[in-house]
Formats: sequence, C-alpha cells, structure tokens
Amino acid sequence: MANSASGDSVVDRVVRVIAAFPEGVAVLQLSELAERAGLPLSSAHRLVRQLADHGLLDLGDGGNIGLGMRLWELVNRNSPTLALRQAAMPFMEDIQQVLSRNVNLAVLDGWEALFVERLSRRGSVANRARVAGRMPVHVSSAGLALMANQPRELQAEYLRLFNDPAGKVTAGVVRQLLAETAQQGYAQLAGAVDPDTWSIAVPVVDGKRRTVAALGVVLPLAEARPQALVPALQTAARGIGRQLDKLRQG
Repeated sequence: MANSASGDSVVDRVVRVIAAFPEGVAVLQLSELAERAGLPLSSAHRLVRQLADHGLLDLGDGGNIGLGMRLWELVNRNSPTLALRQAAMPFMEDIQQVLSRNVNLAVLDGWEALFVERLSRRGSVANRARVAGRMPVHVSSAGLALMANQPRELQAEYLRLFNDPAGKVTAGVVRQLLAETAQQGYAQLAGAVDPDTWSIAVPVVDGKRRTVAALGVVLPLAEARPQALVPALQTAARGIGRQLDKLRQG
C-alpha cells in the first residue's frame, strides 16, 4: 500500500479525512478539513475529490464539504449493531412509555461506551448520550454495566491503563464501582455527566451468555429511589437478548 512522504498510508489519510468532522458539525471548508486531518492542503484536496467521486463525501456550495450519503448508506446497511438496534427498539419504546424516561442503548468499544440508539422524551431531563457518541466507561452507567460483565482479564487491563483526564477518579474507585455493579446486577451513577441527573443501566446478555450491550435510563437526581426502575429494565434487557438471538438465527 502506497505511503506518503511522512510515512502514513493512503488508508490512514482517508480515515483522518472522514474522522475530521466533529460531532454536530455537518460541513467544513477545505482548509479546516486539512488542518483537522493533519494533511497538506494539496493532499486534502486530492483525497476529498476522490472520496466525493465515490459518494463518501459531498461537495456543496461555497466550498462546503460534508459526509456523503453513500457513506451513511454503507454504514447503516452493514453495521454490526443493526440487528441489536432492531431487537432493542420495541423494548426501548416500551420502557420509554412505561417509565416516562429517556432511554439509551450502548455497546463497549475499547474503554468507552458507544451509544448506538436513544429515545428522548419531551419534558424529561437532559439526555447527554448521543447516537454515535461516546463516553468513558467510568462516567456512564452504561459503561460500568458493560465493563463489569467482561472477562476478568479485560477488566484488569482496563484498570491497569485507567486514566481520568480530569484527575477526579482513581482506578481504585472504578474497581469498587465495577465490583458493586457486578454484585447488584446494575450500574448507577449520580451527577457524573449532568449534575441534575441519575443514570441507571443493566447488561443485555445474549444466548451465549455474552454481554453485548447495556440498556439504560436517565432520570432526575431528585428521584428518591431510582433502583425501583431496575426490574423493568432487566425484563426489557432479557427480551432484547432473546430477540437478538432470533434475528441472528435468521
């Protein structure tokens, strides 16, 4: 595979170009894109043209560059989370209706919870989870629910490498949170992302007893007994696991 003078491959540069769009920013100018991707302007221009020819980027008016519909199509058609989202959506809708809460669904990706679906309810508390957004394991109940149910070797590696950029949480604190989550069967955090909210999450387990996702809700911090919501969440999580197995079996 051809490399540039700096030693990075074409694939490296393509990935940097596509990943240069920050969350919530639909378009960039070429100069902004080149700077964010760490590429010379000429290289960025050439790659943008080639990616646009394949529909992976879109060249708009005024020099605006955005992600292309073809990229969206390919990702959604072949996403490994497609079956999970299909299995989960009816149960998430039920939870939202019954509990009147914001609901989210996340998977573990490295040391982060990656949110693959969410349902927000009008008039409810702020839901900081965004579809395709990420949160570190230790600041999300979904992340704790996922990590607490991983093999011990993975947990040990996570704790060995743990670093809180804010310097507020230690590996020892996270170890205790994971132990509590594993013991009680659910994770809960108060005010970790938003000072006015609780978040609670339970693991979603498939037929092979693998924790494949976490189902969570966000509720007001003033709510006295958020744990009362756990049985409904666990029932929904079991339903998601069963439905996911059916979809996988065809």
